[in-house]
Amino acid sequence: MPRSPSPSQAPRFSLKQLLLEVVFRWMRCWNSHFFLMLTEFLFQVKNATNQIVMNCADIDIITASYAPEGDEEVHATGFNYQNEDEKVTLSFPSTLQKGTGTLKIDFVGELNDKMKGFYRSKYSTPSGDTRYAAVTQFEATDARRAFPCWDEPAIKATFDISLVVPKDRVALSNMNVVERRPYPDDESLVEVKFARSPVMSTYLVAFVVGEYDFVEARSQDGVLVRVYTPVGKAEQGRFALEVAAKTLPFYKDYFNVPYPLPKIDLIAIADFAAGAMENWGLVTYRETALLIDPKNSCSSSRQWVALVVGHELAHQWFGNLVTMEWWTHLWLNEGFASWIEYLCVDHCFPEYDIWTQFVSADYTRAQELDALDNSHPIEVSVGHPSEVDEIFDAISYSKGASVIRMLHDYIGDEDFRKGMNLYLTKFQQRNAATEDLWESLEKASGKPIAAVMNTWTKQMGFPLIYVEAEQQEDDKVLKLVQKKFCASGPYTGEDFPMWMVPISICTSEDPSSAKMQILMDKPELTVVLKDTKPEQWVKLNLGTVGFYRTQYSPAMLESLIPAIKDLSLPPVDRLGLQNDLFSLARAGIISTVEVLKVMEAFVNEPNYTVWSDLSCNLGILATLLSHTDFHEDIQVFIRDVFSPIGERLGWDPKPGEGHLDALLRGLVLGKLGKAGHKATLEEARRRFKEHVEGKHILSADLRSPVYVTVLKHGDSSTLDTMLKLHKQADMQEEKNRIERVLGAISQPELIQKVLTFALSEEVRPQDTVSVIGGVAGGSKQGRKAAWKFVRDNWEELYNRYQGGFLISRLIKLTVDGFANDKMAAEVKAFFESHPAPSAERTVQQCCENILLNAAWLRRDADSIQHFLQQRRAPV
Repeated sequence: MPRSPSPSQAPRFSLKQLLLEVVFRWMRCWNSHFFLMLTEFLFQVKNATNQIVMNCADIDIITASYAPEGDEEVHATGFNYQNEDEKVTLSFPSTLQKGTGTLKIDFVGELNDKMKGFYRSKYSTPSGDTRYAAVTQFEATDARRAFPCWDEPAIKATFDISLVVPKDRVALSNMNVVERRPYPDDESLVEVKFARSPVMSTYLVAFVVGEYDFVEARSQDGVLVRVYTPVGKAEQGRFALEVAAKTLPFYKDYFNVPYPLPKIDLIAIADFAAGAMENWGLVTYRETALLIDPKNSCSSSRQWVALVVGHELAHQWFGNLVTMEWWTHLWLNEGFASWIEYLCVDHCFPEYDIWTQFVSADYTRAQELDALDNSHPIEVSVGHPSEVDEIFDAISYSKGASVIRMLHDYIGDEDFRKGMNLYLTKFQQRNAATEDLWESLEKASGKPIAAVMNTWTKQMGFPLIYVEAEQQEDDKVLKLVQKKFCASGPYTGEDFPMWMVPISICTSEDPSSAKMQILMDKPELTVVLKDTKPEQWVKLNLGTVGFYRTQYSPAMLESLIPAIKDLSLPPVDRLGLQNDLFSLARAGIISTVEVLKVMEAFVNEPNYTVWSDLSCNLGILATLLSHTDFHEDIQVFIRDVFSPIGERLGWDPKPGEGHLDALLRGLVLGKLGKAGHKATLEEARRRFKEHVEGKHILSADLRSPVYVTVLKHGDSSTLDTMLKLHKQADMQEEKNRIERVLGAISQPELIQKVLTFALSEEVRPQDTVSVIGGVAGGSKQGRKAAWKFVRDNWEELYNRYQGGFLISRLIKLTVDGFANDKMAAEVKAFFESHPAPSAERTVQQCCENILLNAAWLRRDADSIQHFLQQRRAPV
């Protein structure tokens, strides 16, 4: 298959002299699917040629010409489209000689409905009229759908953009407006001209035309910050505005590099596939990732908006100012931004305890995926653009963030900041590779950064550290052994992958600080902990910072259980210990019953994030046991584990409670409600009735747990009421909240109704995936129905999401919960006959997970059943 040229191949044009002027000329009818455009490129021909090859997709060129500087214009005589490679070859009747010139192209493009390239986004006005905005989403390789260009990150240019638009519409682009004037011969149009951009990659170009309100502020550094919202909802942009205005100075100080543009706009887009996109100076967001209603947004939504704003603004430096050389280094952009967004939110909102949440949200999620045989290295070779979408996954984002966090801890904050400044200063407005970052950090810290980090970014997977202790008088002697951790069980490969692992060790004498820090660079290592008495427990991986799992000897593990009960072990270490044990059980290295016994030790747990991770793991186990006839027994266990904390919290906030208490209450009540806890179910039904009747509106933090509880144990009337609430909802957050829980309904005919609803006009295209996924995760019957629904509607779903990460998410959410070998074969066979090139690795991972689930069930079902039923037996 032909490949796109890699950045190492010399381009035909001089990048330093490439100026791209894009003039969006005309679009009278906003219901139109087409637009007209003129592009002009100023570049230097390096080698004489009579052909110019560019990226181009879904575009029809009308005319093209090249004018050498000071010479006559030459018109192209042919346009040869290579549709599979998304390219066009312009042929000229004579040879274009070396030197500078201008290429002009007139063309017609498609204003599509696929949420990529230049596309339409449907919205409603306050009066209920349907309108369309025209918006862009170019990452990774979709600028070529808006204008012919060289659509690779290393081929940078400055951009002069002008938009010809209806005069009553807002027009935005990366830069500030420098001129707005009436368009000749049509008084209904205006031409909006924007300032010349810095040198940047095509995937960061953006323009938006539509109806929007905004709120604005200036950062301490004088940067104009605006948040654009749907008309009439300007106040819902206030929270994001405050976060952005705090974040820009924070990053400026952290990097010691100023934000280089005069303004930054953040805009909520109605139809948007991703969470957000970091276009330089014009960041686009889903409405739910930017808008906060002071009365109707829940605490988790506020936190999500803060994280996403922090992530995208970090990209203004790390990704936009300095850009990865090629998509192989995507993790440089995404992994770094996914780490520093937490640093930023911790600065803005220390009460969020956000670093503990990082472990549950990113660290453990990355380990779950990276333990599979079908994972991939952080740095993954990318050839054809169709391969790019597959690496926008938990390895690039969450594992990337986790190894950066480990590296930051290993280096120390001061030297890390010095290294970041060296990197950004040296490569600003240029491209860089992973090795360039290591070189800068090595220079700043004096540590062997490249040697250490190459073991984490260039090879797949991560280690399991087995540790056992022996007492020798007043010292403890620890023997450490590292092997690759595999989701399928003990590693048995012929090769012996090894990592350079920064390991911290603490004891009960001081659980919050490291007694010893070492770099384990060999398969086995013996260390001596001086002055450590027999009764003191020892724990590896203080703060759960090192990207590895730990398996303790039985005696060491036994000594740690009291530290969970009496909370002397810090929250993030209680979380890490439980998560390691659960993963060891899933892999068959220990018994699942051992983990269930440890989970019972969390009876006094007060921390939201620890409960969140525990809840997630019990949810995985409950899904597994839904394939058995003793599924109710795990529900009893869940009710027993969560009832004490549920009683302590109650339903209503108490004086002095904060953000984390609100998150914990919602989590616990939702868990108890779904598990059929009688008192929780009764109270949820009572409050839901009052909410629907308008007598007492549910607080935003209680809506999800109440909705999921009444639906799980509801009937057709409950579902109809919920769909009515969805229709009446003015906020997208509330619509999404309802969409995510509809799948909890249990009757087969109602499940079908929810699935039909998923593809209706009532659900935005990007949210259909969540509705179907909710059905698949809601019950065993829902999983079967969702899989059949996806197969029956595959053509429509694939046409809607092909070439984007949403198709991968749809597949994963639909089939990951199956647990028999036959289903793995069925899923594999379906996608062999219905190929989805951008989701090939996801399909492989899903089939592997199904087989792993089946093996887990065969291995542990009997012992789990015996343990759960013994607990219920009368004494």
